[in-house]
Amino acid sequence: MSDTPVPSPCIDVCAIDPRTGWCEGCLRDIDEIAAWGGLDDAAKRRVLGRLPSRRVHRDQRDGLEKKPA
Repeated sequence: MSDTPVPSPCIDVCAIDPRTGWCEGCLRDIDEIAAWGGLDDAAKRRVLGRLPSRRVHRDQRDGLEKKPA
């Protein structure tokens, strides 16, 4: 186990997407963002573990939305 704190995924692009409830920058939901400072490292890693699938979902959705009709 590492003593290095788990960094926040925040990239200072803070806007909640109303379709998903996820921040457009870090892909956390509002509850995850609000709780982040009080979470232990294991809980932070669980949150971080959810982000890759959210990124795939967002990118696939955005890719479909950007195709010409």
